[in-house]
Amino acid sequence: MVQKYQSPVRVYKQPFELVMAAYQKRFPTCDMIPVFVGSDILNEEESEDKATYTVERRCKLNVNAPYILKRVAGCEYVYFVQKNALNRRERTLNISAFNESFSSRVVVKENCEYSVHPDNSDWTCFEQSATLEVKSFFGFENMVEKIAIKQYTANIKKGKEIIEHFLTELQNQGVTHIPTWCEENPHLMVDPTEEGPVDAKDETETEEGENSLSRSGSAGDAHSSNERIRGADANLDEDYIEHNLGMLNPIEESTLIQLRIWLSDTHNGKIPRDEHILRFLRSRDFSMEKTREILCQSLSWRKQHQIDRLLDSYVPCETLQQYYLGGWHHHDHEGRPVYVLKLGQMDTKGVLKALGEEKILRHILCIMEEGLKRCQELSAEQKKPMCSWTCIVDLEGLSMRHLWRPGIQALLRFIELIESNYPETMARLLMVRAPRVFPVLWALLNPFIDEKTTSKFMMYTGTDYLRPGGLIDYIPEQYIPDFLGGSCKCNIPAGGPVPKSLYRKEWENRETGELWEDTIYERANLFKGMPHEVVVKVPEKEGVITWDFDSIRGDILFTLYYSNKEVFDENEDTSTNNSSVAPGGPQNSQMIPKNFVLDEDFSVVEAGIVCREGESVQGSHVASDVGCYILQWKWAGATGSNQSSTVQDVFDQVTHSAKAKLIYYHELLPSENFKGSMTSLESCQSAFSSLTIASR
Repeated sequence: MVQKYQSPVRVYKQPFELVMAAYQKRFPTCDMIPVFVGSDILNEEESEDKATYTVERRCKLNVNAPYILKRVAGCEYVYFVQKNALNRRERTLNISAFNESFSSRVVVKENCEYSVHPDNSDWTCFEQSATLEVKSFFGFENMVEKIAIKQYTANIKKGKEIIEHFLTELQNQGVTHIPTWCEENPHLMVDPTEEGPVDAKDETETEEGENSLSRSGSAGDAHSSNERIRGADANLDEDYIEHNLGMLNPIEESTLIQLRIWLSDTHNGKIPRDEHILRFLRSRDFSMEKTREILCQSLSWRKQHQIDRLLDSYVPCETLQQYYLGGWHHHDHEGRPVYVLKLGQMDTKGVLKALGEEKILRHILCIMEEGLKRCQELSAEQKKPMCSWTCIVDLEGLSMRHLWRPGIQALLRFIELIESNYPETMARLLMVRAPRVFPVLWALLNPFIDEKTTSKFMMYTGTDYLRPGGLIDYIPEQYIPDFLGGSCKCNIPAGGPVPKSLYRKEWENRETGELWEDTIYERANLFKGMPHEVVVKVPEKEGVITWDFDSIRGDILFTLYYSNKEVFDENEDTSTNNSSVAPGGPQNSQMIPKNFVLDEDFSVVEAGIVCREGESVQGSHVASDVGCYILQWKWAGATGSNQSSTVQDVFDQVTHSAKAKLIYYHELLPSENFKGSMTSLESCQSAFSSLTIASR
């Protein structure tokens, strides 16, 4: 595979003639370039008027390679042939070089050019390109390629330092001006009046060519690639990259330049902003092929959906303004914009039912575009690169009920679209007030999020985010939102449950039974004296049993039991178990045999907790023993010895009316998959009860 390198335009703020005098000091050898041992002139030629000068040298290099590689190659030094073509009249120097050693096995070609800056005749530009192809090298092809790239990139930026060193040396010697060839030979200059008038059409074409995004050049034009670089963006020089895009190493600079050239050629000179291209390159570790594919797909997507016009045309509907709990909030310590999202308190299910995926997605895309706009404005204001933002996500109130299947499917589609079209826009994600059940949720979502993205996530439980190492390390103290214990008012709506009257018809017309088919939750009805029980068989110690349930009707008592005995036979007909089912309702199952004695055949491992109507309870338990664990829910309305039947009880039995109803979800996580940050979790009640009631 041929490796390519293309430099940005490096600018010396000195005249061309002084730069040439400094460049000449590099020969025949240079102490500042350790690998450059020496050089011999093979051929030298100068025109009579001294306007052109050509010299061909044989350069001797002591490449820093492993001893074994030099022994295998059978040589201590590597030889290159360099040809310099200086045109003093045009004020250009073209340099071409190729390897003489091992030319049948390794092909190295380099082209460089010094020229006058197009906007300032007292400045000098330098551009450099090279190719490397390792065909074969005694089985050490990969090693040779890596060594060559490493040595070449290490000397790239050092080259500018060397020229500037010799420029300073010339100034110290009193050499501050060297006359141009034209100044020394005015009698040889052609009188412009003898060339005839300039055709108006040619002048127009020249002007358009200078201002276009892409300059054209014939296939045989040696300067065509350099012209295209400047044509794509006249400011794309080394200083521009450093001040507007940040510090890049030579290979990263080269990949950016090459991709811009390719985009300019294939998109008729219309290319996106450099910051946009750079984000895609970073997301693909500066792989040219991978970036080119995903960037072209994204550009087509933006064009198809007119994303560039989104901010000018989009106005969020009243439902989003009232129930989407997110907004921009000042900036972080680095000056990046900050976006705050109160995910735990947002009725995600209600918002999706009321608006549908399309409207929510459009709103999210508008937020992303607004973020890019803010970054661009802050970059200009603060005069430093700004291409990403910080996001604070408040998880208080989050529970597994958020993992409603249509909602999760929509969320995954949103994530996929954002990662494909807005890579590297998030500097960090600070998740605060994470509930104890969050590791379970994270275990489910983590596989669908890019590993590079997840490395930017930071999670804080309880009030840890208020201590050193928390928000204060990333957000100025005066900008910490008031609902997180800070003093700064955050302009985010109060939200609340989305009224069912706003639900779209496709949701309103669905039967209750159909709706539950789209959720990971199961349902159960609880009757007086008839609990609902689920058996979880734990085959190994340290397995983690997790649960999440909501009381849809009535108060519910939840208890976790353990038995080292077989509670029921999986092959046994379920009709032999104690179970009941209401007409059109879910089955109620009792799994603990009636002959089992508490504290002898089974025992309590998690004490009973009462879940009031409308509340949500989440929890988990680390299994210390192998065996059967029984999750039990029962109606908490009648406890103790006073459980005599009432008229209402008799009526409920006749009509099969349940005393309590719940939805629940449970899962057994193997110990190796549970990321071990907690040894045991007690049940905890969520503050999301209002939404639970609204979902009944």
